[in-house]
Amino acid sequence: MSISSRLAELGIQLPTVVPPVAAYIPAKVHGDLVFTAGQLPMVDGALAATGKVGDEVALVAPADAQALARQCALNAIAAAAAAVGDVDRLTGVLKVVGFVASVPEFTGQPGVINGASNVLGEIFGDAGIHARSAVGVPVLPLDSPVEVEVIFTHA
Repeated sequence: MSISSRLAELGIQLPTVVPPVAAYIPAKVHGDLVFTAGQLPMVDGALAATGKVGDEVALVAPADAQALARQCALNAIAAAAAAVGDVDRLTGVLKVVGFVASVPEFTGQPGVINGASNVLGEIFGDAGIHARSAVGVPVLPLDSPVEVEVIFTHA
């Protein structure tokens, strides 16, 4: 099944490629690999949420941050597809690196980044199984709670 067919089956419409907020490009092709820049949870040109992730009331809840990581992964697919010319040219996922801006006592970064990993698995099936890092950091660009970068394979 093609990636575009799988997206349609899942009811997922890829977002518009997020324009860079600094001096970089959204994705770079090298051989049969596509490296995305770190993708923030942008929706319609704006961050879907800001702040630190944690379990306290004034923080971004881990479940909400997981949904934001999912959005980052969809933004990464859009950037990679634009770089190779068609989403159906993407053939798999090699590596995901996820950053979670979190309070020091929060240790649930892997669960947050599961939002990205899970949607990549839903879309790419076995070809979406990947190596991954999930890192807690004190702050991310624009006060984003999460940032995700992905390395894809393409045909």
